[in-house]
Amino acid sequence: MSITAERKAEVIKSNAKKAGDTGSPEVQVAILSERIANLTEHFKTHGKDNHSRRGLLKLVSTRRSLLDYVKKKDEARYRALLEKHNIRR
Repeated sequence: MSITAERKAEVIKSNAKKAGDTGSPEVQVAILSERIANLTEHFKTHGKDNHSRRGLLKLVSTRRSLLDYVKKKDEARYRALLEKHNIRR
């Protein structure tokens, strides 16, 4: 359900703006999108796992807040994030 350290490092590396960037909204959204995708796959086989479903909703809410922040600051970055991670609005 959660992502491995290697996968997380790979996601950070592919979305970082510069070396050592782990806190930018782009990186955070990428990590959250990866975790959301993993949980979505988990629910295809474990439909009654309501405890994890609550966690999924929290992840989606956190990602939505980050995306709202990026949209408020820079519309082009927001559109690029939606496009890159296939997030529907």
